[in-house]
Amino acid sequence: MPSRPSVASAASSLVSELRSSVDRLSFAEPVTHVYNPLDHAAAAVEQYLQRFCRSGVDAVLVGMNPGPWGMVQTGVPFGEVSLVRDWMGIEAEIEVPENEHPKRPVKGFASERSEVSGRRLWGWASERFANPDEFFDHYFVWNWCPLSFMESGGRNRTPDKLPAAERAPLEALCDEALAAMIELVDPRMVCGVGAFATSRSKKVLGDARPVGTVLHPSPASPIANRGWQPQAEAQLSALGLPT
Repeated sequence: MPSRPSVASAASSLVSELRSSVDRLSFAEPVTHVYNPLDHAAAAVEQYLQRFCRSGVDAVLVGMNPGPWGMVQTGVPFGEVSLVRDWMGIEAEIEVPENEHPKRPVKGFASERSEVSGRRLWGWASERFANPDEFFDHYFVWNWCPLSFMESGGRNRTPDKLPAAERAPLEALCDEALAAMIELVDPRMVCGVGAFATSRSKKVLGDARPVGTVLHPSPASPIANRGWQPQAEAQLSALGLPT
């Protein structure tokens, strides 16, 4: 098994390549603003990889793309500020994107907004595992796409809603990067957080590795709002994953 520093170093190189490749893409209206946390939150992303990216875990939990009050602020997938800072011990200077949307300010670890999905996911992790290292000995969390898309009024636009001509090159880059990250981390299985991430994971991996699914913790999901944690734990347990 590769040493932890070598895995983290390889992950950092992979992420650097992904950052550069998606930065070369262009998007038209109704998308008016695109944030890439791999750029403006690079220091925090690097801390996350160096501390917590390791091989031989039970599962990689795959999300879709950054939320405006989570990874956009902290560089960590589903990155609820308080849990990233106080539980994971990650804090870094976050830059302001060049084209900042006035309704989606990037304040980094000074942000007072809460990412509900992240509060649910990382809140569960902090309750069920003694410390972050114990959690990351079993899981790694990563997003399929590193970009956050916004319309002129500030509305979030998910990658699956992009027109085909814009979506195809993005999918090719994100699929390739996800495949490389999975190969590097070498989990027993992959678990998509939500239907979209599950479908992309299955497309990327085919029969190479088992792919399961877990309910997305989004507050936009009526099912998740009826108690995300017990439902997610039941799904993970059914997959033979630790809870």
